[in-house]
Amino acid sequence: MSDLPEYVLDRVFDAPRDMVWKAWTDPELLSHWYGPGIETIIHKFDLKPGGQWLNEMKWGDNRDLSRMVFQEVVPPQKLVWHHSAADADWNVIASPMMADWPRVLLTTVIFEDQGDKTKVRLTQVPIDASDAEIACFAKMMAGMDNGWGKGYAIMDEMFRELLAQS
Repeated sequence: MSDLPEYVLDRVFDAPRDMVWKAWTDPELLSHWYGPGIETIIHKFDLKPGGQWLNEMKWGDNRDLSRMVFQEVVPPQKLVWHHSAADADWNVIASPMMADWPRVLLTTVIFEDQGDKTKVRLTQVPIDASDAEIACFAKMMAGMDNGWGKGYAIMDEMFRELLAQS
């Protein structure tokens, strides 16, 4: 396949850009909304190009480990990382939850001022993926809004609380 599917999610948050950036880059805040409805543990968060974000999501007796490696960090405008499933030693592995899921996704998040609000554009594209992985990603894109949307709803509430305190 030559044309890679690209997941795109645009969202305007009722909060200033510095606050929205902080929600994405402060592990304390990030762990509250990333992985909505489950426990999110951030084992490492080194916010610089080449730095790693080691993430664990737990629910019941299940867990999912992810390893993200930052490619680009431009405060408060842009985050770019390679997103992968990981084993217990944080090595990149095939997804244990979905056989044909791409091993690496290029994730880009752009933050733009819109008056006193912030527009966020999230994109994800498979990297070095097989035809089966590309097809799997393309098929699953329609459902990805649900997970991100639940996290974004938590962020909305978080921003309301933070703005009320200021």
